[in-house]
Amino acid sequence: MTMRCLALSLVVCATMAGAQTPSSGATLLRRADVSLQVQPTRGRTAQDTSYLATHYSKREVMIPMRDGVKLFTAVYSPKDRTGPFPFLIARTPYSAAPYGENAFPRSIGPGAAFAESGYIFVQQDVRGRYRSEGRFEHMTPHRRIKKGPREVDESTDTYDTIAWLLANVNGNNGRAGMWGISYPGFFAAAGMIDAHPALKAVSPQAPQADWFMGDDTHHNGAFFLASTFNFMGACGRRGEGTAMSCSRGFDFGTTDGVKFFLDLGPLGNAEKKWFKGTSSGWSDMMKHGSYDSFWQARNILPHLTSIKPAVLTVGGLYDANNFYGALKVFDAIERQSPTTDNAIVIGPWWHGQWARDSGVFVGDLKFGERTADTYQRDIVLPFFEAHLKGNGQWVHPKAWVYETGRNRWRTFAQWPPKEANSQSIYLGAGNTLVAQARASTSGYDEWVTDPAKPAPFVASGGADMEPDYMARDQRFGASRPDVELYRGEALTQDLTIAGPVSPTLFVATTGTDGDWVVKLIDEHPDGFQELVRGDVMRAKFRKSFTTPTPLVPGEVTQLDFTMPDVFHTFKRGHRMIVQVQGSWFPLVDRNPQVFTDIYKAKASAFKKATQRVYHSPAHASRLTFRVLQDPVIP
Repeated sequence: MTMRCLALSLVVCATMAGAQTPSSGATLLRRADVSLQVQPTRGRTAQDTSYLATHYSKREVMIPMRDGVKLFTAVYSPKDRTGPFPFLIARTPYSAAPYGENAFPRSIGPGAAFAESGYIFVQQDVRGRYRSEGRFEHMTPHRRIKKGPREVDESTDTYDTIAWLLANVNGNNGRAGMWGISYPGFFAAAGMIDAHPALKAVSPQAPQADWFMGDDTHHNGAFFLASTFNFMGACGRRGEGTAMSCSRGFDFGTTDGVKFFLDLGPLGNAEKKWFKGTSSGWSDMMKHGSYDSFWQARNILPHLTSIKPAVLTVGGLYDANNFYGALKVFDAIERQSPTTDNAIVIGPWWHGQWARDSGVFVGDLKFGERTADTYQRDIVLPFFEAHLKGNGQWVHPKAWVYETGRNRWRTFAQWPPKEANSQSIYLGAGNTLVAQARASTSGYDEWVTDPAKPAPFVASGGADMEPDYMARDQRFGASRPDVELYRGEALTQDLTIAGPVSPTLFVATTGTDGDWVVKLIDEHPDGFQELVRGDVMRAKFRKSFTTPTPLVPGEVTQLDFTMPDVFHTFKRGHRMIVQVQGSWFPLVDRNPQVFTDIYKAKASAFKKATQRVYHSPAHASRLTFRVLQDPVIP
């Protein structure tokens, strides 16, 4: 989404007139995505449509599905007669615009070089969106068993689309590929299940996979308020007919997100004050406060079995939206479809950045090279060229991963790398980080979390999930009384961690529920605090996401959760910092700290609570990660 784009589908706001690329202190315009299939083209201005108009012809068709519903589809065919050419398909809920057979996008495909290389590009409005017929359903549930032509899903719609294209578009070579970023990434992943034999290569990029467990609506059961509200306010509300337009972002009337969402009050007020029945997606979410059948049906991961096309999943280390989805799609195919030609790219990017700019920097972090250009030139273009135009064979590593800290690309035969060894670092007395649990006189630290004064997730109090928030200096939170900071000694040698980061916290509270936010930070010698990874655990889901249970006030409770992967080197002279806090607002909604269905909670339910985190030998709170010894690299 960034909700500014639940799913940076295609061109995110920054590619639109007047928008800015995120930089230190800069934010995107508050407008919904238009379509990531329309990212800026390097070498030509973003507004230049002359290349496509000169070299491609366009045809608009309504393709019939097996149940009779017709889907709007734009087909761009090379005027060059030296083909045949393969299809490269993008299915999107964010509009296959521009509409009209004489209207051309600024650019097309996963990168600028694709148009010059020659493909038959296909852009399709998914069922129930914009000019397509039918009913739209968020994260369309996959039907494992289909008893007749009326039982359809994104897999069948993709299959039927490819079958029609093969039979009705001249000059094709009988092969098709798919790609998509964010929400379109979900449609790419869903389309490769039970795939048409002609579908040879698929690239789900920042795909949404499971809206409750880790994508941009929830993390570990905690509701991601800013991103979800923005997306449903911009792209989830009813437009004309069935379009549900994303053409206008939500107008907050302020840049102070903390104030806006505090003034909103409990989540139930969003429906009364703003949505008023216009957003079925928001209304549906508010009816399902745990991981019930509604959410489980929208988890695409269990269905990624026996995948026949080659798969190249793409994700960003600083992707605030769907890095979880990229990791989990790759992992699900590795485990459930081991014979699939399956690979992953993990770059130093915010959501969709690899298709939008050169990837030189994110927020306050600069990498000293055009990281997205390397991906475009050496990875994604060769992937599709080999499988759609060549012999389908492409020698490649299992994973390309960018190592932050040292700022370089690395390749691996497995991700996370098997040679990385598990190691833990412990919270210690006196707000220290230590190599092993030590006895202390107090054994815990405590603070008061007040829902009326939550800790912000950015210093500026943004009203949206800022796309570069993970690359911003974290010193703004260190002086708050409701943030505990644990600092390690200056490192005497480089320390590289590769893979997931897993907190184990021993906690207690005076309430019956609570959130625990953990941040792993790299403190530079100049004092800059780089957020390596941060995430939240909602305590009532500690035993089960389907059956939440209350905390017992004052009772020590163990919380275990896993944060998304990192590949980062803490350099010699830097320090590791861990921050622990009870709120992260408005990125995450406020926990009333009373066991209840938060989606239906009244204002009176929100209470202050004293929270503790323990660090005694018997209750050794810690972070566990994998350490990779640096090899000699020629």
